[in-house]
Amino acid sequence: MRVTARCFARLRELSADRCELELAGGATVEEAWRSLAARFPGLAPHRPYVRPARNGVYTAWDAELADGDVIAFLPPVSGGATSHLADEPIDVGALERAVATSGHGAVVTFVGRARDRSDDGRPVVELEYEVYPEMAESVLAEIASEAEARWGVAAAVQHRHGIVPLGEAAVAIVTAAPHRDEAYAANRFIIEAIKERLPIWKRERFVDGSEWRRAGA
Repeated sequence: MRVTARCFARLRELSADRCELELAGGATVEEAWRSLAARFPGLAPHRPYVRPARNGVYTAWDAELADGDVIAFLPPVSGGATSHLADEPIDVGALERAVATSGHGAVVTFVGRARDRSDDGRPVVELEYEVYPEMAESVLAEIASEAEARWGVAAAVQHRHGIVPLGEAAVAIVTAAPHRDEAYAANRFIIEAIKERLPIWKRERFVDGSEWRRAGA
């Protein structure tokens, strides 16, 4: 069977952006890595730090492959996607500079701001975000890395917690790619995944009380 292998960041520099691998039926992700490392020996020492993804979703090394699969080998997140929580104002320009290079013809930036009205029209006087940090950091990194693996973009994500003054950014997402379709799709994926998976909650304070809800809900 034939599968496509993709590499990013340092791994791409040591091998190739993508290449085709011919494998026996029932081959595993681990066997795909070995085949790739045989072609590009500089990859081998990085195996303990690599995380594999199959068709845009993280997978196990012993997972069996099927013909036509796309396997991504991802270096540590600190060397790839930029994602973190913050308790201070978000520097959107710094996020853009972290991922955009001369090879990226499209840079898509989404900024979610603290607004002064709730969905039901009540005036909001203050917003507060509470997060489970030990879990949220890894979830945010996982979401950004999934987007990189699936669309071949560079991604930077930052989400604030604590008190966020009205009008300031609560979340910022930057995706950079050679073409706009991938950059748009990856950016939309990240914000929707944050709404669904990130353990963070928003308290809207009103003159007469407050309400908790999932951030982005």
